[in-house]
Amino acid sequence: MGHYDGVAAARSPARSEDHAGPLRRAGRKVGRALHLPFTGTAKGIRKATHAHGAGESGLGKLIELHAVNGAGDVMITVALASTVFFSVPTDEARGRVALYLAVTMAPFTLLAPVIGPLLDRIPHGRRAAMAGAMLTRAVLAIMMSGAVVTGGVELYPAALGVLVASKAYGVVRSAVVPRLLPPNFSLVKANSRVTLAGLLATGIAAPIGAGLQVLGPRYPLYGACVLFLLGTFWALRMPPKVDSAKGERRAHLLTHGEKKPSLRTVGPSVLHGLQANAAQRMLSGFLIFFLAFLLREHPLSGQSAAVSLGIVGVAAGVGNACGTAMGSLLRDRGHGPEVIIATMISVVCATAICTAIFFGGLMVAVLGAVAGLTQALSKLSLDALIQRDVPEVVRTSAFARSETALQMAWVVGGGIGIALPLNGTLGMAVAAGILATGALLAVRGLLAEARRRPGPKGRSKTRVA
Repeated sequence: MGHYDGVAAARSPARSEDHAGPLRRAGRKVGRALHLPFTGTAKGIRKATHAHGAGESGLGKLIELHAVNGAGDVMITVALASTVFFSVPTDEARGRVALYLAVTMAPFTLLAPVIGPLLDRIPHGRRAAMAGAMLTRAVLAIMMSGAVVTGGVELYPAALGVLVASKAYGVVRSAVVPRLLPPNFSLVKANSRVTLAGLLATGIAAPIGAGLQVLGPRYPLYGACVLFLLGTFWALRMPPKVDSAKGERRAHLLTHGEKKPSLRTVGPSVLHGLQANAAQRMLSGFLIFFLAFLLREHPLSGQSAAVSLGIVGVAAGVGNACGTAMGSLLRDRGHGPEVIIATMISVVCATAICTAIFFGGLMVAVLGAVAGLTQALSKLSLDALIQRDVPEVVRTSAFARSETALQMAWVVGGGIGIALPLNGTLGMAVAAGILATGALLAVRGLLAEARRRPGPKGRSKTRVA
């Protein structure tokens, strides 16, 4: 009897396990089914960002970091837009945005020239600099979460801090990309991947931020804080070679003697390319602020102000994404960067002139799409010129300086947009004037430089990607 009891007791756990086995297996299958969309998506994203050697070189990590950066920035933009722009009447919104520009953009024009030289002094701390820019915005997002409810003046200094930190990250990121190129991978293609990741993340985060905004004006800022904390951690985990400054020297936009190389001394193509890109960046800043008020006061036919702004914003975003994707498609067709930049500024200038003459909702949307596409291709081509014409010893610094100059151009364009009367034809004429000035300064020189670099069948030897 005792023996039987002992045998039964010994076998009962096995029976119990056999009985529970199907339940466990079913539970594991349900868990995998629920978990698969997340793990599968994460694996798919990781596979895409780490393809073609980007994982081994560290570029994949930078692509993911830039996606987090773009998502966090758009969360803050959603919160600020609701408080500064959408929550008050048009006249008051114009005053608030003017105050926003005065308190944030104007000081930034003074700080921007300092950012590049300051970051040049810490070449061994680029990971820390990117992490610091992320952490700063995380802290400021929490600080802004109180002021965003009341719309108090204290919101604006915090917004200035966010802007400066965001631009500082952008400058460092431009300087880091050349250090992470995989073998046989062009700088233009690398920048195209990084930029496209940021655009996709922005497109995904924008509706999420709008959904959080429905819960309350604080919630997009809470979301931004979480994203920037994640970015801080990822920035510190970048490869150590990001901090390498071996063989680097500082570049200057103007010539300061033979011992200090400058962008002007390394080839006119870079200078002309920078002029054309600055004009297009000015257009971007101008359209953002001018159309924000114009479409609020005079929305597209049959649409609300918010929908009108959304249509133009989506058109610009799609154009930008298409331009970024097209950058790699041009690589095997021998198109020189000079020709591409000259063509892009000419196309967008012609579009702006047509928009001024035939002003209407459709033309405004078309201008937004064309401006997004041409700006993306022009920036990728400028990157190619810097890669080709700037010596390696100053190339990293040149990226930092050129990015700072383009950010300043955006600020100037935004200031013009907020100051201009809300007349559509006048605004588009001003936009065309900005682009025409850039074209006059740059196109002739770019085409002349392209002719000096003949390739097979008269085409440029230098490829965009």
